[in-house]
Amino acid sequence: MYRLLSALTARAATPGGWAWGCGRRGAHQRAGLPPLGPGWVGGLGLGLGLALGVKLAGGLRGAAPAQSPAAPDPEGSPQAEPLPTQEQPLAPWSAQTPMPPPSRRFARAIDSSRDLLHRIKDEVGAPGIVVGVSVDGKEVWSEGLGYADVENRVPCKPETVMRIASISKSLTMVALAKLWEAGKLDLDMPVQHYVPEFPEKEYEGEKVSVTTRLLISHLSGIRHYEKDMKKVKEEKAYKALKMIKGTVESDQEKEFKEKGGKCSEKNDFVKAKIEQDTDAKGRNLKPGKKKNDFEQGELYLKEKFENSIESLRLFKNDPLFFKPGSQFLYSTFGYTLLAAIVERASGYKYLDYMQKIFHDLDMLTTLQEENEPVIYNRARFYVYNKKRRLVNTPYVDNSYKWAGGGFLSTVGDLLKFGNAMLYGYQVGLFKNSHENLLPGYLKPETMVMIWTPVPNTEMSWDKEGKYAMAWGVVEKKQTYGSCRKQRHYASHTGGAVGASSVLLVLPEELDAEPINNKVPPRGIVVSIICNMQSVGLNSTALKIALEFDKDRADVS
Repeated sequence: MYRLLSALTARAATPGGWAWGCGRRGAHQRAGLPPLGPGWVGGLGLGLGLALGVKLAGGLRGAAPAQSPAAPDPEGSPQAEPLPTQEQPLAPWSAQTPMPPPSRRFARAIDSSRDLLHRIKDEVGAPGIVVGVSVDGKEVWSEGLGYADVENRVPCKPETVMRIASISKSLTMVALAKLWEAGKLDLDMPVQHYVPEFPEKEYEGEKVSVTTRLLISHLSGIRHYEKDMKKVKEEKAYKALKMIKGTVESDQEKEFKEKGGKCSEKNDFVKAKIEQDTDAKGRNLKPGKKKNDFEQGELYLKEKFENSIESLRLFKNDPLFFKPGSQFLYSTFGYTLLAAIVERASGYKYLDYMQKIFHDLDMLTTLQEENEPVIYNRARFYVYNKKRRLVNTPYVDNSYKWAGGGFLSTVGDLLKFGNAMLYGYQVGLFKNSHENLLPGYLKPETMVMIWTPVPNTEMSWDKEGKYAMAWGVVEKKQTYGSCRKQRHYASHTGGAVGASSVLLVLPEELDAEPINNKVPPRGIVVSIICNMQSVGLNSTALKIALEFDKDRADVS
């Protein structure tokens, strides 16, 4: 250090040194001012010495092992905040140690889920996708990938507002449940008791009754967007036949195993005969090409309806496709009728009543989709044309189906909604150990009813499940030891013009665990929204939920 300073000061003091004729001294002399004295050289040496001393001292202090901050991830979660360096946990997540921040606890799950979403987005060519995840009632990750507006290069973010499509049905169910709990709605009363504008119905000459309960679970027989009854019935018969064929083959395989794998010529003949008859029936019943929902004209209505009663004219005089209660037929129009029932039972306009519910649930960015209002962070919606070019979707007016598919929302609001439902579902289990718990927005017995699968129903987005009351539900199941274990969960997907969505709730399995030190809600909630139609998101949401559930189990 001494030799370095001596060399620097000596060089600065010589006329030929690097400081001569330049810098402050050179400028001083060129200006004709008196020459600087030798004290200037000493001052330079002192200044350099102090600067180097501070640098060396800092280096010595930093010699102790320390965690260097990671480089920022451009696609990382906006909620991720590193811990201050002085917070050094003494033991890995002991009872006395505060839990790590969500970004650290679930870093593996976030990375894995982000990669999965990138793959899905690239596979389907979606412009943008937004995801939100909560664990035990706390949002731990929300992120947008791609663009909410391709033309103006507006990126997706957690606050992006998109169409949630048929998740609207689950929101409408809350309104119906509140009215039922208040004694203002009888789920098993014929709908004409509340909405006399809807005509009484017959099926094959027999007078039949359509009730609110049947409408909720799509068992009313009211049509969906397809108006051709013959095509719908043929498709249903064909699916039923395929299911029967699969059941017969499964029974035969089971019988074959029970007999030790021995098979006689007689059994072979019988099996071949059954297969031949089934195939022949299948060829006769195989339906003609049926339009998908996005080829149906009613999906693109541009007419503005003032209220739910007025929109009934689209379908109220159409015949029932099936006898009420006998067959599952998914119907958004059935929820249009439910909106009218909400209006009559509550005494409020449907949208006014729903806004009260959204306010109670703190869902401040959820509202009906209308073209005129300025809605901050609203995305644009896209589809691929016949030439596989990305184009904007046509203008549509969803006023005819507010209740079944007409709301806008964010992933954050959907997480709040999912957690409110999960809390109500679980709070009854905690009452004995936590007497001071607040009640759920819906009573535990109401939530159990809503999430109980209904016979004769289907869950199109997961064949393992059944439709319940405005939710699809998969029940806990394990057939073989050390093999696949099916988790209990509830979800609803959505498909609208230029949009796809899912809300999935994976409750924690509380049966065998002590719950004294826990409070509801317990479980994972995942919401995903996308500005591209026909994107199946349920299996992706389930994979993400299981990833977070794994990380949650590792640190709990």
